[in-house]
Amino acid sequence: MKNKFYLTTIALLIISVNFSIAQTAYIINEGYNSVSVINVVTNTIVNTIPVGNEPYGVSVSPDGTKVYVTNFNDTTISVINTSTNTVSTTINVGHQPYGVCVSPDGSRVYVGCVSPDTLVVINTLTNIIIAKIGISVGPKGICVSPDGSKVYVANYWSSTINVINTFTNTISNTIPINGAPFGLCLSPDGSKLFAPISFGAVRVINTNTNTVSDTILVGTNPTGISMMPDGSKIYVTNQGSNSVSVINTTTNTVSATITVSDHPIGISITPDGSKAYIANYISGTVSVINTTTNMVSDTITGFQTPTAFGNFISVYTQPAGIATFNTESANISIYPNPTNGQFTILLPTDKSEITVTNVLGQQIIKTQTTQKTTNLQLDNNGVYFIYVTTKNGIATRKLIVNR
Repeated sequence: MKNKFYLTTIALLIISVNFSIAQTAYIINEGYNSVSVINVVTNTIVNTIPVGNEPYGVSVSPDGTKVYVTNFNDTTISVINTSTNTVSTTINVGHQPYGVCVSPDGSRVYVGCVSPDTLVVINTLTNIIIAKIGISVGPKGICVSPDGSKVYVANYWSSTINVINTFTNTISNTIPINGAPFGLCLSPDGSKLFAPISFGAVRVINTNTNTVSDTILVGTNPTGISMMPDGSKIYVTNQGSNSVSVINTTTNTVSATITVSDHPIGISITPDGSKAYIANYISGTVSVINTTTNMVSDTITGFQTPTAFGNFISVYTQPAGIATFNTESANISIYPNPTNGQFTILLPTDKSEITVTNVLGQQIIKTQTTQKTTNLQLDNNGVYFIYVTTKNGIATRKLIVNR
């Protein structure tokens, strides 16, 4: 059965019966050719990682284990291992790579190259390019639909957004939006696409019809964009007015405007939605916004022309209280995968604990079973991580829900 997969855990395992969420922000220093690592609990720089020449775009893998950085003047992307905070590999993608985005299941990385205008598709398991897709002029922001079936590319110089079919790796649609788009973000259900455009507005696009459904006026030269985990608000950086616009996604209106430091570009929101981090290019700082009060709660210094264009906050589940076991092989089968919500886990033993988290590390299901077959259900589309703890250790696997 092609939807089944098997995971074998061998020899010495370090396992945990509890999980905690680790959070770090990876800020691109274009001027230093490096990435600064911020502990988002203490708001301090804890590490600096050398990368390629003139880094700009960034995307964190859904499981938080890797960070992909585009090096604009180096024809490469750097892949950072978040457990060691070192570059594990460098991939040559072509001239002037800019935007980058990892697919929800973590299997693909999409990189927009400016010269020539190309979307490069990389297999994350092998780090090999599997496709190059000709796109419209001036690719900037990239995002992938929650079910992984579509990639959206903002094309600055052609004032369009390309829609890529990920099964055929071809353009299925090109959306004219009458304005130069930069960043992109999708609603949690994938039904709306938000695109800041050059003349001080955000276009709202209905992804079912691929048409512009609304326009929201914001500040000058909007660039970066990030959505709250619950989809209720969007935060947009305005380079020209040194501010962040907060948009209510129910009414499509600006509910607040927050002054930050000089020339804000990149923005990401923490998984609990409590804080937004903004990279200020000219001032060399990162502003931290309390999303409850919509006020700047902290300003972190020590950066050099930070961009951090893309999703730069790494969230991953890590052990909290560990035990060591010498284990035998443990075979686990989960099917179907992808699933419409209902799935079955075949277990190697008759006593197991199952924990399911989303890509933000939030626990969705935790249950114990004495059966070798367990049926579970998830109600929302997305990528999930399943942790199965047995007497032999712990196994982890991704599951995709596409209802």
